[in-house]
Amino acid sequence: MKRAGLAQIVLSLPMFLLLAGCHADANKDAAAEAPPPAQVEREGDASIVTVDHPDEFPLTAATEYKAHSRLVVTGVVTPDIARTVPAISIATGRVVDIRARLGDTVKKGQVLLRVQSADIASAYSDYRKAIADELLANKQYERAKGLYDHGAVSLNDYQVAEDTENKAKVDVETSAEHLRVLGSPLDHPSGIVDVKAPISGVITDQQVTNAAGVQGLSAANPFTISDLSYVWILCDVYENDLPNVRLGDSAQIKLNAYPSQVVTGRISNIGAVLDPNIRSAKVRIEVKNSGLMRPGMFVTATFQGQKLEVHTAVPATAILHLHDRDWVYLPGGDTKFRRVAVVAGSDLPQNMQEIVSGLQPGQQVVTNALVLQNTVEQ
Repeated sequence: MKRAGLAQIVLSLPMFLLLAGCHADANKDAAAEAPPPAQVEREGDASIVTVDHPDEFPLTAATEYKAHSRLVVTGVVTPDIARTVPAISIATGRVVDIRARLGDTVKKGQVLLRVQSADIASAYSDYRKAIADELLANKQYERAKGLYDHGAVSLNDYQVAEDTENKAKVDVETSAEHLRVLGSPLDHPSGIVDVKAPISGVITDQQVTNAAGVQGLSAANPFTISDLSYVWILCDVYENDLPNVRLGDSAQIKLNAYPSQVVTGRISNIGAVLDPNIRSAKVRIEVKNSGLMRPGMFVTATFQGQKLEVHTAVPATAILHLHDRDWVYLPGGDTKFRRVAVVAGSDLPQNMQEIVSGLQPGQQVVTNALVLQNTVEQ
């Protein structure tokens, strides 16, 4: 029995060693196929650049620039209310023809729409009756005057006939004016009323369609016409900035749609009441429209203050426009330069540019930042 058990153990030992070897080989293969461990490399300051020959990038000193304080705010173009006039129909009725649309440019006296109205028939009937009454009153007056001159009637009868004639004339004038107000001529009365443009301008609102009903003054205005030769710029100015805004001062207006176009306007009103939510006042600027300004456009308005402020100026080539920001390069010692973010201002004479913040007068900057940037990227 002992020999049989020993023989069984000896026979099973190679199988165990074979399985153990396979397991070891599998672990070895898995370790060999596994990706190498990740290595984290720490980069230096991205704003620091190193060059081999720093003398190839000359430096210049930022200069001092004095200018009046400026306030830059946003605004929107709106029509001048004084130049906005509704086109209305006094007569009630049904629209039978529309000859203008929203956004059209119209001239004064141009027919905008035609309305079929029963008011014309009633007004013309009153006018014809007034004429007949006045004709009869005039004959009676002439007869009474002749009789009075011959002593056939009393003064009272003559005065009554004269009064009747005068009242008949008033009725004729009143009924005729009623027809003219409704828009119908006296010599050719018609049930169709032409609604005409009261001024020249652009139709900025339309509240009528074909076959719609018109209810006269009790309903919405069919059309609204705005003269856009002059427009308003409405800006929100925070209460802390109100001392920089004065009535009558000029403001520079730049359209977001046309940034190269700059126009000058005049401050005509400063709101007397602040918006309680954003603590700002509405400032109104009147601007002559060259044709580019459309109601609803966004603009940027710049107000010139009375106080002189000291700013920094550098050559325009020293400013690098990158990633929607402005940068300059400062010397960092030895062969290094440091890139610093700045806020660039307006262009100045002699190819200079204003620096609103980020740089002080006297600091050294690289004269041509774009050349340095291109060298670094190579």
